[in-house]
Amino acid sequence: MQVTRRGLLGGAVGLGAALATPRLLRAEAVAMRPLSGEELVDAAQLGGDVGYIVADARSGLVLESRDANKAMAPASTAKTITTLYALETLGSDYRFTTSLLGTGPVAGGVLQGDLILAGGGDPTLDTDGLADLAARLVKAGVSGVAGRFYTWGGALPYASEISDDQPVHVGYNPSISGLILNYNRVHFEWRRGSGGYSLEMDARGAAHKPKAYTIDASLAARKSPAFRYSQSGGKEHWSVASAALNKHGSLWLPVRQPDAYAGDVFQTLARAQGCPLPAPQPLRALPAGAQVITARQSTDLPRILRDMMRYSTNITAEAVGMTATAARGANAARGPSGAAMSQWLAQRLGGGKARFVDHSGLGANDRISALEMVRAVTLLGPKVGLRGLMKPFELRDDNGGKRQSQPFRVDAKTGTLNFVSTLTGYMTAPDGTELTFAIFTGDLARRQRAGDSGSGAWVRRSKVLQSRLLERWAALYG
Repeated sequence: MQVTRRGLLGGAVGLGAALATPRLLRAEAVAMRPLSGEELVDAAQLGGDVGYIVADARSGLVLESRDANKAMAPASTAKTITTLYALETLGSDYRFTTSLLGTGPVAGGVLQGDLILAGGGDPTLDTDGLADLAARLVKAGVSGVAGRFYTWGGALPYASEISDDQPVHVGYNPSISGLILNYNRVHFEWRRGSGGYSLEMDARGAAHKPKAYTIDASLAARKSPAFRYSQSGGKEHWSVASAALNKHGSLWLPVRQPDAYAGDVFQTLARAQGCPLPAPQPLRALPAGAQVITARQSTDLPRILRDMMRYSTNITAEAVGMTATAARGANAARGPSGAAMSQWLAQRLGGGKARFVDHSGLGANDRISALEMVRAVTLLGPKVGLRGLMKPFELRDDNGGKRQSQPFRVDAKTGTLNFVSTLTGYMTAPDGTELTFAIFTGDLARRQRAGDSGSGAWVRRSKVLQSRLLERWAALYG
């Protein structure tokens, strides 16, 4: 059912708002307009649930909606809420810090105590950044350590993976820790030569390519599954089906022991700087009295979030969301942290149905309505410059391909899971009218029943529907 220019999202943050009683468009008006929303939904042949809403970005006036109050899986559009949550909690000047701590003085170039690589939850720390930290250690006068070398990732609660319903080998579903390196991924490369395959695991950056000694791979004479994972002896092991490999290729695999991985790589980089270190050991708690020898800060939070929104990096969303929860003094573990963000959103919007179990939307158990999403985008987004952190959205043609041109601008966050496709953001109509919108589609029953079989075609149809709805709104309200 459609509503046109009837409801207000709410003039101030914290005030409750509900859609006004829907009214059908007059038949004579329909005849002069593009296909109705219902006709577009019918043409998409998606099944499951379709909810959407479009509003005037300045006044909050609801222009059109369908099942906007229905709580649905947001997929990666959940990162929109995480962005708002993190910026309001941490502030735009926030930077993550990775530190090297010492438990004793430096004498004759030797640290008379233990060295600790302490993560601060920086999701953007890469191998080149870790190499810079090793160089800073040597510049600070340390060329050796009399004690032990520890790694500490306790700034964030550990989780072995973001979601438990993903394939074992996908790099977008790594572990979570306060010590994050290369988005907690390791680079796996294979090459077939005259003597068979050579396999390599490394932690490559733009300027450095250290071997990953805590993670290895071996070939197995099987057709499937392509990857199997195990741990033993403090190391991670990947078994790869030889039938799944072509002549040469590479991919990023998820890391499950991130503290050991980062410590291993740092040991190699420090040795290259002339500072040999003992084998890294995990540390449960930072010792009292440990002093900062040197540290490295990330770029500012808005730039981190802009990249997160553009590339939809799940580990970034989890790290910034959990860091925000910790800053609020709440339980920052993945599930409780998602609940804390849900409570925050309900407080800011004056109630609602949103329920988050994570900050990335990678799992299918998050829930938020299109109405709540648009209220957050409309009421909270302008204060933190949300539109500038979103990615330009390109309209699709009827075959799912990108249009060569479009007469209006859209900045949005997409979300995709098997049989879930979502979109939210801002659009500027041809006459300059600013609109906010959310379009949620999902068939969770089919997702559970069919896995990924047929999901690609379904998602393409959903993206076509999203484009047709945006074109409809540009024509009607611009």
